[in-house]
Amino acid sequence: MGTIVCQNCNNTIDHFDDEKVTTLYAKCEECNCEPRDKK
Repeated sequence: MGTIVCQNCNNTIDHFDDEKVTTLYAKCEECNCEPRDKK
C-alpha cells in the first residue's frame, strides 16, 4: 500500500497499490499551504 502526501501541508492526498509500503511526496491539487519547514 502506498500513500501520496502533500509536501507542504503533510495531508494525505491519495493511496495506491504497491508491493511495498511507500510514501511519495507531491503537492495538493490546489495547495496554498506554507512549506512545513517555514512554520
